[in-house]
Amino acid sequence: MQPPDSPVTSLDFVKVTENAALAASRWMGRGERDIADGAAVERMRETLNCMNIAGRIVIGEGERDEAPMLFIGEELGRGGFAVDIAVDPVEGTNLVANGLPNSIAVMAISERGGLLHAPDSYMKKLAVGMKAAPFVHIDAGVRDNLEAVANALEKPLSDVTVVILDRPRHAQLIAEVREAGARIKLISDGDVDACIATAVPGTGIHVAMGTGGAPEGVLAAAAIKCLGGNFMGRLEPRNPEEAERAKAMGFGDLGRVLTIDDLAKGENVIFCATGITDGDLVRGVRFFGNNARTHSIVMHSDGTVRFIESVHRLAARPRR
Repeated sequence: MQPPDSPVTSLDFVKVTENAALAASRWMGRGERDIADGAAVERMRETLNCMNIAGRIVIGEGERDEAPMLFIGEELGRGGFAVDIAVDPVEGTNLVANGLPNSIAVMAISERGGLLHAPDSYMKKLAVGMKAAPFVHIDAGVRDNLEAVANALEKPLSDVTVVILDRPRHAQLIAEVREAGARIKLISDGDVDACIATAVPGTGIHVAMGTGGAPEGVLAAAAIKCLGGNFMGRLEPRNPEEAERAKAMGFGDLGRVLTIDDLAKGENVIFCATGITDGDLVRGVRFFGNNARTHSIVMHSDGTVRFIESVHRLAARPRR
């Protein structure tokens, strides 16, 4: 445990996602999505409470009456620098339950007011990396955006890969991407990982499009801000109740474009993600002997990006 007066650095926060990933990974492929999520939530909360911060959850497991831990507004930490925290202890609970790729434990941190408190609603999203960042817009046509990405990356449109959640609501989008001539990678869950991968060279993913959770959009935007890419969103409430809730939270114009600086406007933004299962961004947890290896990415809005591989000594197994 840290002494009470020790400073907190960006590297300290990776322990939070590492512990969450370790807890969830024990349930990989066992069909127990809620148990895996609960294990990660508990370990993430425990770790945050041991840190010298005055943390406040702005995006978490839900409202206080819906979530016993990591609820929106919960205060965490031992005291210190005041920060807002956005968490998703298991991004892709179905992926963990079914042993599928691209599940991560994820967190973003900023000074107070630096992360948007997004409503639990849908958001239309567009994410690209640094080279294409100035040339795309969420209101542009699908073909126009894809051609802009291809030109920025200096490659034929047929070599551009677009990630889209495999949902019936995306049938028209998928058709337009195919008509434009780009490649498509359909994913079953976990669009935070997919959005971030667009801004990491070497992943083979160049664009993320479609609608997904608005809170996850804030997490993705925080990461992409650190990477110098572009993320744009627009709220798309699924029903009148969600629309009214968004308006009550201060979103008077539901049709306005949310830029990356609207979603993650803090001057000091930290983003951490640890792989639970193998993915495009980070590798999953590996167990060997009485140890486990984790792979994480830690980023700061000053442009620093670190990939961290850690070996953890696990609790001794009882002798038979």
